[in-house]
Amino acid sequence: QVKLLESGGGSVQPGGSLRLSCAASGYTGSRYCMAYFRQVAGNQREAVAVIDSRGSLNYAYNVRGRVTISKDEASTTVYLEMNSLQPTDSGMYYCALDTTRDMCYWSPESFDIWGQGTQVTVSA
Repeated sequence: QVKLLESGGGSVQPGGSLRLSCAASGYTGSRYCMAYFRQVAGNQREAVAVIDSRGSLNYAYNVRGRVTISKDEASTTVYLEMNSLQPTDSGMYYCALDTTRDMCYWSPESFDIWGQGTQVTVSA
């Protein structure tokens, strides 16, 4: 059974930084896309950053220059480094895995495995 275990998150002041981690277990495929989504209560999940098995990555327009997604092949772990955080970055962050393709789509419906989510709160 494929599982995603998330860690990181928490509360920070505006301008602060956080690092999220997502460890995938039970997946042996070589083609995949992994992503982080953010969800605010009452709204749909929105992709923040994606990275595929070939190493191609992309970011949502509103986080470019502040967020870095990376992966550790040895441990099948994806990291989301977030800097210069603002209150608008607050929300529940979910790690997601698409096991069906090796290029990333931004729609949450494209992803078949989800982590449990971790809360990020940015406030003074």
